[in-house]
Amino acid sequence: MSYLFGVDVGGTFTDLSIFNTETETLYNYKLSSTPGDPSNAIVEGIVEVFHLLSIRSDEVSYLAHGTTVATNALIERKFAKAGLITTEGFQDLLEIGWQKRPNLYDLLRPKAKSLLAPGMRAQVPERILYDGSVLIPLDEDAVRNAARMLINRGAQAIAVCTLFSFMNPSHEKRIKEIVHEIDPDLYVTTSNELVQEFREYSRMSTTVLNACLGPVMKKYVRNFEKSVRDIGITVNPYVTQSNGSIISISETIDCPIKTAVSGPSAGVVGAAYIGNLCGVNNIITFDMGGTSADISLISDGKPQLSSERLVQGHPARIPMIDIITIGAGGGSIARIDAGGALKVGPESAGARPGPACYNRGGTQPTVTDANIYLGKLNQEKILGGRMEVRVDLAKEAIAREICAKSSLTMDEAACGILSVVNANMMRAIRSVSVERGYDAREFTLMAFGGAGPLHACEVADELNIENVLIPPAPGTLCSLGLLMADTKFDLCRSQIMLAKPENFEKINAVFASLVQNGNELLDREGIPADKRSYRFSVDARYERQNYELNVSLPDGRMTQQILEGMLEDFHAAHERNFGYFNRSFNVQLVSFRVSAVGEIIKPDLPCEPLQEGARLPAPSQTRNVLFVSSAGRIETPVYTRDAFVPGLHAHGPMIIDQMDCTTVVPPNWSVSVDGYRNLHLTREGGEHNA
Repeated sequence: MSYLFGVDVGGTFTDLSIFNTETETLYNYKLSSTPGDPSNAIVEGIVEVFHLLSIRSDEVSYLAHGTTVATNALIERKFAKAGLITTEGFQDLLEIGWQKRPNLYDLLRPKAKSLLAPGMRAQVPERILYDGSVLIPLDEDAVRNAARMLINRGAQAIAVCTLFSFMNPSHEKRIKEIVHEIDPDLYVTTSNELVQEFREYSRMSTTVLNACLGPVMKKYVRNFEKSVRDIGITVNPYVTQSNGSIISISETIDCPIKTAVSGPSAGVVGAAYIGNLCGVNNIITFDMGGTSADISLISDGKPQLSSERLVQGHPARIPMIDIITIGAGGGSIARIDAGGALKVGPESAGARPGPACYNRGGTQPTVTDANIYLGKLNQEKILGGRMEVRVDLAKEAIAREICAKSSLTMDEAACGILSVVNANMMRAIRSVSVERGYDAREFTLMAFGGAGPLHACEVADELNIENVLIPPAPGTLCSLGLLMADTKFDLCRSQIMLAKPENFEKINAVFASLVQNGNELLDREGIPADKRSYRFSVDARYERQNYELNVSLPDGRMTQQILEGMLEDFHAAHERNFGYFNRSFNVQLVSFRVSAVGEIIKPDLPCEPLQEGARLPAPSQTRNVLFVSSAGRIETPVYTRDAFVPGLHAHGPMIIDQMDCTTVVPPNWSVSVDGYRNLHLTREGGEHNA
């Protein structure tokens, strides 16, 4: 017998999913996070599960971990002091950036604060041209002087980024060697190891971000690795990447920027897996936790990837699942602003002290406090009865901070808090769907996280989405996603050429080289040859354009047939994104991408037969609930999720309780249960799409 463990650390709670490979049963567990050292909650949770399920440490055959350490280090600016070595004349590139304001119409909004302290940039004579040829040889003495200067000024890490190193990395490699000759233990990262693409500002920013995070992540993952060893776990743990895959500890240390959205990406992987099981391929994921809400889109069963995104205002050119994060969680704090308007978030009460109702010292009203007051959450205990809550403290906080500072009654204030936070999340959903050419009404809203199912139907109502899907364990879907993830390395190389038959040989040579690199990386991860696969795509644009669209290819060897299909796909994507296309324009291939995938053992969740005539169980209690859309409180039955068997169909209103979350089914919605025990919520007049 063996067990697979997935552990996701959030700002408020730490979630665990455990799969028994012999009985094919899945167990979920949730406990409060320990922000001071996230690994403490991980070890505490694993040990508690060992006792609850009578698991021996040597029975753990797989352990994967989603982390927010990199993100938090950047948010709190608790990262390593880094230095930069670059080509002479380019040391101010980070300050110049794109030469545009963060917000076009906000003249007072400041730029993101620099990652580098004053005096931590150094330039050295060298120059490689656009074709990879060397114009000016590297001045090695200048490198030694620059490295000593940065070290003397307290550099804990050094980023190396030279011009056109993606075409010829020889100078960057030599600079790294020289720095290590001076200080072998210093953390050094080079741009060619991270980003083999053009656009020097994004490449330099990514490299500096990686250097800032390197020592922090190295310390954390080594502590994490030691902690799990101390409790007897012998398997090598994995860490989630932002592209939804997993990598080893050593790879995490080399490329920590790849974990910038580690935890949320695992949730999208889990959502895609659940959607595939029940035949729902077009999904908007709605992951609402205690601190934030993460929104993403899955089209035709595939999560959307972005090749670049801003991380705390700095571009990171690393493939990541395209996720929008907003400060809207159960712990988001409500307040009356200076103009008398009700605002919610982005500030959060977090795990400590938490919402007022947690009775841990929190005094500010939060979304969770509003839900408890309105009767949507259990007003006595949560987390399966392990955590007591106090509705009187929630009422006091709302009355003191909202009602006393406005003309709102208690009911109006609590409903207003939910309306505001729902509106914030609705705008985020529009930004990943409508603003990118997708009709949100054609998608199913999959709600998860500890608070997602609480708000899902009300958010769907606002967007005219007719179907909501709630996984069996929504509060721990991110940790389940860790059990479904494969190892994946996203490789890219910029080499600009026209999409024409005369360039087939060059195109195929680039793809072959990337596949070879992918094989080397999968070798390091110990992936057997029969568990490897490759996915190919290109970034293409019309000639003389300055932006690209990614187009998938069926194979890494370009032929006339593949070229014709690629061009048609590109024209269609251009029309969807920009409203027009022109087949007479030349199409330019800019960057070539290969995803090297190593398949990892994962759970196979069984499908149960639907029970004919399945009936609702007896409610565990009834509560007077005030729904945002209702005129007054409604006596609403509360059910236990475990009693909802496959084949069951019922009408709201109702509340469905389980250990990791609560699902609210408003009066105008119905619920049905499929063979995987997913809840399919359908708006009245809507059509169930599974």
